[in-house]
Amino acid sequence: MRLKRRQFAAAIAALALSVSSAAVASPAFADPRQTEKNPTATGYGGAVSTVDPEASAAAIEVLKRGGNAADAAVAAAATLGVTEPYSAGIGGGGYFVYYDAKTGEVGTIDGRETAPAAMPHDAFINPATGEPYKFTPDLVTSGVSVGVPGTAATWERALERWGTLGLDEALKPAIKVANRGFVVDETFRQQTEDNKARFSNFTSTQQLFLPGGESPAVGSIFKNPELAATYRLLAKEGTSAFYNGPLAEEIAATVQAPPKVGEPTLPVPVGFMTTQDLADYKVLNQDPTHMKYRGYDVYGMAPSSSGGTTVGEALNILEPFNLSEMQPTDALHHYFEASALAFADRGAYVGDPAFVDVPTDALLDPAFGKERSCLINPTAAATKPVKPGDVENYDGACPASAAPLADETDTENISTTNLTVADKWGNVVEYTLTIEQTGGSGIVVPGRGFLLNNELTDFSTVYDPEDPNRIEPGKRPRSSMSPTIILAEGKPFLALGSPGGSTIITTVLQTILNRVDLGMDISEALAAPRAAQRNTATVTAEPAFIQSYGSQLTALGHELVPAGDAFTSAAEIGAATAIEFREDGKLVAVAEPERRGGGSAMVVSSGDQPSNGHGKGPKSK
Repeated sequence: MRLKRRQFAAAIAALALSVSSAAVASPAFADPRQTEKNPTATGYGGAVSTVDPEASAAAIEVLKRGGNAADAAVAAAATLGVTEPYSAGIGGGGYFVYYDAKTGEVGTIDGRETAPAAMPHDAFINPATGEPYKFTPDLVTSGVSVGVPGTAATWERALERWGTLGLDEALKPAIKVANRGFVVDETFRQQTEDNKARFSNFTSTQQLFLPGGESPAVGSIFKNPELAATYRLLAKEGTSAFYNGPLAEEIAATVQAPPKVGEPTLPVPVGFMTTQDLADYKVLNQDPTHMKYRGYDVYGMAPSSSGGTTVGEALNILEPFNLSEMQPTDALHHYFEASALAFADRGAYVGDPAFVDVPTDALLDPAFGKERSCLINPTAAATKPVKPGDVENYDGACPASAAPLADETDTENISTTNLTVADKWGNVVEYTLTIEQTGGSGIVVPGRGFLLNNELTDFSTVYDPEDPNRIEPGKRPRSSMSPTIILAEGKPFLALGSPGGSTIITTVLQTILNRVDLGMDISEALAAPRAAQRNTATVTAEPAFIQSYGSQLTALGHELVPAGDAFTSAAEIGAATAIEFREDGKLVAVAEPERRGGGSAMVVSSGDQPSNGHGKGPKSK
């Protein structure tokens, strides 16, 4: 499916709003811009899938000029910071997974945000009432929710470890897009509208995203010269300019004293971040999680993310069942039950490993998964929530039935963005990055052109010493981001990931189920309607899923409720990207055909020209 919007954008450009110097409306036909979206692209020489055509084009440009997957991923991510500012940007963090074709190894970077050193355990309690702040919109729209950002440091580390370009070169496409602007589409305008009440509390955010008090018109051109200037600063001085010096001072000041309007409508609790917190921030090189499923090697992100352990454990739980011979409803029932069991263990055991002894090996042990699979009744849903397993005493045998726990509190939100890149040498990147909420904290750093995250709301709201995700100074909040690379006989078979808060895990898991077990091709697997069971009494589902499977799954004891929340008008789950690697060397890049306005898949060459070579590619530093 191809979405052509150039003519539409040009036709309504005359209606574009007049805006400030930060966000400028001008004729959409004045300069060719990337607006066409293809959800599937097949070819050779490298491929990319993102939610945005400008970002995908930036990655393809880098690949065509001889850059590798790491270079292209950073270029795409920086461009998403321009065109998808409510989901990503240097005010947030993320997880970067890389397959090195030369060594055959998978490595990862943990660029998750951290809590400030002065963060108290009761940071989310309103001192005036002694009760927790209302999560939405009070707590998410605040300085107290802002974690020390890790995205800029992630880009620099990825280029140092695996790239061929310097940060200055990798940022050039994004700087160009920020300066000349991009065409506002329906999704960008709607996300602005959804956040209008929050954004209106801050002078800097109003100036950038609500010029004249209104959201930018569909078809207008949105420019962000302040972000271009910030990127140029990083290009010139490296990320030291972000974590030290005037920019760091401005970030810390913004967190401690958000730039509120004269009469804000929200309480906007202040935060605790200091310049020392920024100076002390470190990204972490990590080993990936690894497990086997149906003969494939599945690599994911280790804690502080719960993605790798939870996706991996759920696959281990499903391994004993022959899902490919089941009716789709029965396979989906098993998917729900496996997901609930894995989420129970996620809630009980997973947190930042610098603060919590996470039993990663046990959670990914096939024997543990087999023992958990014994709890699945093939003809009836278990009462949710289910109890976590015993990670210290298991042998793969079926245990006695256990009583359920109380519901797990889950405050993660739906935003974030994901990208997938492969190059002609066979290197692969799966990268999920975020500012958490759609619109993050709602706070733009004045004069710098980017929103700050609200990632600290991923901590449990009320402090519990036994909770692995309790608030602690310097700690990384538990994440659900699940960038995943799957190998077949040591070579890439599939790379995929998604945004969506805790539904990231279920989106990745369901897509693998669709592709590996249910016989769908990768385009079908990614586009299929979704549902998420996260060890709760109800299953969150897209309307199309309810229409297709609702009555049959209800008969098995599942209660399905429509997706959607207070910060989006769309009843959808995730916005995934993927690349599949064919045996003949052909790459199939896949993005969403509809969700979040549709995504953008591109390849370097659509002709019959197999890729060749291996490894990083030539160094150009």
